Parts: sequence; structure tokens; C-alpha cells
Amino acid sequence: MHDLAKATRVDPGAKVDLADHRPDAKLGLSDEAAARADTAKRCERMAELATMLMAEHKRAVLVVLQGMDAAGKDGTVKHCLGTLNPMSVRVAGFKAPTSTELAHDFLWRIHQVLPERGEIGIFNRSHYEDVLVVRVEELVPKPVWKYRYKAINDFEAHLANEGTTVVKCFLHISEDAQAERFRERLADPAKNWKFNAADLAKRANWGEYMNAYRAMLEKTSTKAAPWHIVPADHKWVRDAVVTEILTQTLDGLGLEWPELAPELRSLTIT
Repeated sequence: MHDLAKATRVDPGAKVDLADHRPDAKLGLSDEAAARADTAKRCERMAELATMLMAEHKRAVLVVLQGMDAAGKDGTVKHCLGTLNPMSVRVAGFKAPTSTELAHDFLWRIHQVLPERGEIGIFNRSHYEDVLVVRVEELVPKPVWKYRYKAINDFEAHLANEGTTVVKCFLHISEDAQAERFRERLADPAKNWKFNAADLAKRANWGEYMNAYRAMLEKTSTKAAPWHIVPADHKWVRDAVVTEILTQTLDGLGLEWPELAPELRSLTIT
């Protein structure tokens, strides 16, 4: 049995060469049908644990999904987290900041949508856009985005100290797989609304984005909030890895069903 969470974790302080992490890797998974069946079982376990987290109402979990366009962030939310009780989940997506958001510090809009105690928060893109697209597109000067690595580490350490477990997954897709998914989107009326011409501009800067992701992984994978590099060319592998990471995380919290309040134990319902 392969420990997919351990195999994909970026150790704090480790140097990262994305060439060593193949986007089409299967991490020892050879049988797609068996992997999908295991993923389905883990989703059932996650749903139970998420309900226990909600019942306990003391801690929270934040799942951060980052990746190039078409890496599968939406698909991960649907296939890995879609079985969870909607009452236990809070999903937030981050596009270009509004004028109001730009009038505050870069973490201001993040604070507005953090999960409450008892919730699993899912960020489809995140505060890491401010060291990725902002860096590559030169939207702010280098001294500004360079400082943000430390700000993010301090922010996530604060969340951990306050009872929020942070799980971060970089969905690592290849240029070829992205191109194929773009073609599929354009050919499918149910998906082509997702396509944006700006996606091609980012694709033209692939090398610069990979450098930005490498720096992000090296500088912000911490003991409190480690990164996982998830191979995303094969959707079934991506789903298997993410569900194992999340199930291990929730299992590791030692969740228990809360005891019935003393004043309720003697109630008689007629």
C-alpha cells in the first residue's frame, strides 16, 4: 500500500525541482478501477469525519488548491469533496481582486471567507495568487511580493495556533495535458464557458509560472502547513492522492462524537 500523502509532501526547507515531479506520475497506482474504488471509500470516510468535525465544533480545516488553468481545481472540489455535507463546507474562489479588496492588505479578502469552527474551507485559488500571478505579471514590485512569503507563513502559523489545520495541494499539470484540456473545453458547450483568452497568455509564460510555483513550494511549505505536489495529468490519480491526504488529515485530528449534554440525558420524548 502506497502512502500517497507522504510521497507528495514537500518537506520544510527542501529544495524543489519540478522536473523531479512528473505530472503524469501514477505513484505506484497501476489499476485505475481499483484506485477509483478506493477513492470512493475514502470519500465516504471523509464525509463521516467532516460531520464529526461539525459536531465537535472546535476546530476547522482549510484546503488550499493551486495550479495552472485546467489543472483540475474544480474537478477536485467535485470529485474529492462533493460527497461532504454542504452544511460542513465553505468554498471560496479567488479571481482578480476588486477595487475594495485592493484598498486593503492582500490577506484582507482571505480573512473574510476562512472556515468557521466545525467547517472545512476549500480555496479554489487562494492567497498564493499574490506570489504567483502578481509576480509573473509584474503587478507589484519585487520587494512587495517577496515579503509576502513570510507574511503567508506567519498567517498560516496563526491559523494553526487558533485551531485551523491547513492542507495545501499544488495540482501539477503538464503543458501537453493542459493543451488537451483546453481543446476539450472549446469543443464542449458545457465547458467552453470556462475558457478565457487570458489563459493563453498565462500559458505563454509557462516557464515563469513554474519558477514562481517552485519558489512558492520552497518558501511556504512549513511544518504547520506543508505543501503536496499532486500529479494532475491523470484525473483518477489526482483524486486518489487528494482524498488520501484529506482523509489522513481528518483522521489525524482524533475526532470523536461529542457526548450528550447532561441536561438532555434524562429527557423523555412522548
